[in-house]
Amino acid sequence: MTIRSVLLGTGSALPVRRVTNAELAETVDTSDEWIVERTGIRARHVAGDDETTSSLATAAARNALAAAGLEPGDIDLIVLATATPDQTFPASATKVQANLGINDCVAFDVAAVCSGFLYAVTVADNMLRGGAARRALVIGAETFSRILDWEDRTTCVLFGDGAGAIVLERQEVDEANGAGILANRLHADGRHNELLYVDGGPSTTGTVGKLRMRGQEVFRHAVVNLSSVLREVLEAASLSTADVDWVVPHQANARILDATARKLGLERERVVMTVDQHANTSAASVPLALDTAIRDGRIVRGDLVVLEAMGGGFTWGASVLRY
Repeated sequence: MTIRSVLLGTGSALPVRRVTNAELAETVDTSDEWIVERTGIRARHVAGDDETTSSLATAAARNALAAAGLEPGDIDLIVLATATPDQTFPASATKVQANLGINDCVAFDVAAVCSGFLYAVTVADNMLRGGAARRALVIGAETFSRILDWEDRTTCVLFGDGAGAIVLERQEVDEANGAGILANRLHADGRHNELLYVDGGPSTTGTVGKLRMRGQEVFRHAVVNLSSVLREVLEAASLSTADVDWVVPHQANARILDATARKLGLERERVVMTVDQHANTSAASVPLALDTAIRDGRIVRGDLVVLEAMGGGFTWGASVLRY
């Protein structure tokens, strides 16, 4: 027997407003054909004035708790991954805590952009296995529409808003076949800051800033880094790609997902893709895709699932779990 963080339930939330490529083309110099050909994206959700990172995170958390059959009071740890918090401080995780009516628990944010959810999962997993908590809400939530330059057609068409959440519980399980997180691997390389960043911040310009990206360079790094970390995490769990039932990757670009699958020799059918309907939701993309695939019945109990992502920094990481 061994101690693992077991996935009890998933949930997600999307803003009410859904924006298709055709609608976007009415205000941006682009077209549905241009966007689909280069990215695979067909639509995205954009937060309204009354929708925030914490409100979307709260809705996703409630859905995850319902799926797990738990009440908010059963949670003693909240880790929220986001690059678009409601405020500079306090952490948006504490707003989620208050929204859920939890009087006291550990709650904090993690900032690793698109890899944020993998970083949050790894932190929560270590805390649960170490005995610092029993049940955790791990959330990825973003309102990237707030930091987009809507005059830059090369970036504004790529992103959307949303939130995804999972509930993890510390359990004693069978080491060979038991459920739970089997391995995590994280990386960062800050030398590539200029390839994907926001040109502002409290300690530099005092402004929020806008997202800037050099897409082709990011694409090349993404394919190499994602395929490498997937191999690494599988090796850590004494598994091979043949053992994997599903890969749930960061939903940045369909071309990146296809290229990564080819590099690993994975069938495209084993890669969960939701980028066409959600676009790139940064830290929310992996839990959003995971929730979608569990709720539509693709991922079932006993399946081996790999989560992976790469984001600004660069940061990248992967987790392998038995659902």
